[in-house]
Amino acid sequence: MPDWLKVYHQLPYPVKVLAASARGRYLSRWRYGPATESLVADYLAREQWSRAQWDAWRDERLAFVLRRAAESVPYYRAQWARRRAAGDRSSPELLSNWPVLTKEELRAQPTAFVADDCDPQTMFYEHTSGTTGKPLHIWLTKETVGAWFALFEARARVWHGIGRDDRWGILGGQLVAPVVRDRPPFWVWNMAQNQLYLSSYHLAPAHIAAYLDAIRRHEVRYLLGYPSALYQLAREALAQGLDTPRLKVVLGNAEPLLDHQRQTIAAAFGCPVRDTYGMAEIAAAASECEQGRLHLWPEAGHVEILNDLADDPLPAGETGRLIATGLLNADMPLIRYETGDRAALDDGQCACGRTLPLLRAIEGRADDVVYTRDGRAIGRLDPVFKADLPIREAQIIQEDWGVLRVLYAPTERYTAADGEMLIGRIHDRVGDDMTVILEAVEAIPRAANGKFRAVISRVGRPELEATP
Repeated sequence: MPDWLKVYHQLPYPVKVLAASARGRYLSRWRYGPATESLVADYLAREQWSRAQWDAWRDERLAFVLRRAAESVPYYRAQWARRRAAGDRSSPELLSNWPVLTKEELRAQPTAFVADDCDPQTMFYEHTSGTTGKPLHIWLTKETVGAWFALFEARARVWHGIGRDDRWGILGGQLVAPVVRDRPPFWVWNMAQNQLYLSSYHLAPAHIAAYLDAIRRHEVRYLLGYPSALYQLAREALAQGLDTPRLKVVLGNAEPLLDHQRQTIAAAFGCPVRDTYGMAEIAAAASECEQGRLHLWPEAGHVEILNDLADDPLPAGETGRLIATGLLNADMPLIRYETGDRAALDDGQCACGRTLPLLRAIEGRADDVVYTRDGRAIGRLDPVFKADLPIREAQIIQEDWGVLRVLYAPTERYTAADGEMLIGRIHDRVGDDMTVILEAVEAIPRAANGKFRAVISRVGRPELEATP
């Protein structure tokens, strides 16, 4: 734990509020300014563009980003110089001529991805560890930060009748209270952003009433956070028969939103539950409309879906690796970036009337897939944990090609028959030749950033396995 955080945890609550609010004012100066409202209006107007208008805009912006990357970004400039020296005469203006960029390459030399005419010392620095705990370093200009938050305002808030001036709560991974703390407050109020930051690490059954009381007292209008944490809060509130505040909407982020989580959260707070998708790298983003369809934000990035065993594109409807080329951040451009997520495109039209492209689903991370000996990649195993099972939460870990260990936190109604049903549901999806081991636990461990992972594979994609 850094020294500043140790000091923060020792502060009286009113002083913590001042500290959080000072940080909030700093962030607001980066995120919002005189151009915000006009940017929001522009983004909303584009939602009615024709396919031809979107294609023309994307082609022009993509050409600019690719030229800038090849000419002005040290990493890419060196990459193309090596290719030229080796006799490669392919054009950098064609996206398919660019190799897929891995997170490890970005981690190895992050400043080499910043354009020559930008100074990281004057840019906004974003640090993220993702679910792996390995750091990623991102730099953005003030213009890029402002454009990104205007996009969020337009496509996440405005769509659901809320705005940045509304009081809101977030259940996230920041350590706003020491993990060992056993009494409220497990939150801090950020006056500058009308934000109640609620800890996702203290959601014990005995604390749920205090969380709900804080949400009510601060007149929170909507919640945003990890679906697993929102679900935990909602599930316990319903189980204890507690009076929950009625909200305008609940937005999930940073984790896949599962069907049973959506149903429980909606039942608890009496409002729609909508999914969002994004990343600190700002290479791709999407949000769910009132029709429950997930729309991509083309201004954030261009998305490709490639198959699991090669870099071949997949047609709409087929699930594969989500590869993103960032279009918003041209000052640290990520070209054909391996996001680590799996998804499928949808070429249909949405009844909401917006012409933004559609994602059929975000099906979790590439390492949230179970692989079989015969080469199948099986995603979306979360339906085996339907709400009819008396389980608070569960996690599938593929320990070997033929072994799945299931960690589960049972309720008092759990019986051996429920375990047999769970094993049967898993075998229905992966086959009977895979051994399933059930292991009861008090709670599922979270990643370093507090995120929950429903599936973890420790074998990797077949072609990545070492051969003896």
